Amino acid sequence: MTDHDPHSSSAVSALFSQGRLTSIPRKTARREQLLAHLAAALFETDRSYSEREVNEALLTVHDDCSALRRYLVTGGLLSRTRDGSSYRRVTG
Repeated sequence: MTDHDPHSSSAVSALFSQGRLTSIPRKTARREQLLAHLAAALFETDRSYSEREVNEALLTVHDDCSALRRYLVTGGLLSRTRDGSSYRRVTG
């Protein structure tokens, strides 16, 4: 695999130091790799999460959980109810 492969674990792991995300990538393709990894690693399919649960999961990797949550929703990896009370991982 190369760093251009969207499923390259080495490309994503390079963004972390001691289990923490060092920064949120500015480049769209790189950020999408990261978000796909986070969605798969932190959220189960067929389960609803409250906003607090989503934040707590994202805080395990980076302090700016609201930015990550927003990117996951706008990127189509997490769906959110209209009132924002519930989130689900989107598959396929």
